Amino acid sequence: MSACKIKICGLTREQDVAVAANAGADALGFVFYPPSPRHLDVERAKVLVESVPPFVTTVGLFVNARAMEIERVLRMAPVDLLQFHGDEAPEFCGQFGRPYIKAIRVKAGLDLHEYAQQFAGARGLLLDAFVEGVPGGTGSIFDWGLIPSDLPMPIILSGGLESGNIVSAVKQVRPWAVDVSSGVESAKGIKDADKIAAFINGVRNANV
Repeated sequence: MSACKIKICGLTREQDVAVAANAGADALGFVFYPPSPRHLDVERAKVLVESVPPFVTTVGLFVNARAMEIERVLRMAPVDLLQFHGDEAPEFCGQFGRPYIKAIRVKAGLDLHEYAQQFAGARGLLLDAFVEGVPGGTGSIFDWGLIPSDLPMPIILSGGLESGNIVSAVKQVRPWAVDVSSGVESAKGIKDADKIAAFINGVRNANV
């Protein structure tokens, strides 16, 4: 298995972008969903995206956004990868000239093979906890045993991850990548350098 990749999501400050990149994060996520406490307007996002060093992937997170809103972000703050957390259809996700990943909120009875087939054009599926009425970012863990071992595309594990459980998560699920936001924060949208370092070290220890 290749080394598990790490995405730090919900960044809102330049210093947190620098800390996450310097600690070894492979990808940094920026939220374009107004109800989220981590939401960025496009002007602010432009500043943050431009501060990301080379070879670190920038990711824009959207929830049922209109195409024109996504296109505006891509003009102003051109992220490398799109992440869709709503009810977007595959055709919608694939129209922007950017690779994308699709978030799936996992619960018992959900057929992840069906989603993998439906979103075959995605670069991967991001698996998050199902919480009624909330599109993601809840900080809740789901039953990792619900993830089939034979899904035909990369899996990004999300949902309630933090330094205390990341080693067991990576060892049990063996995902392509992990995605963390609230698990490395001191407050919503404010990242904690020590928590980021501990999380990344946990992933690296699990890879050994």
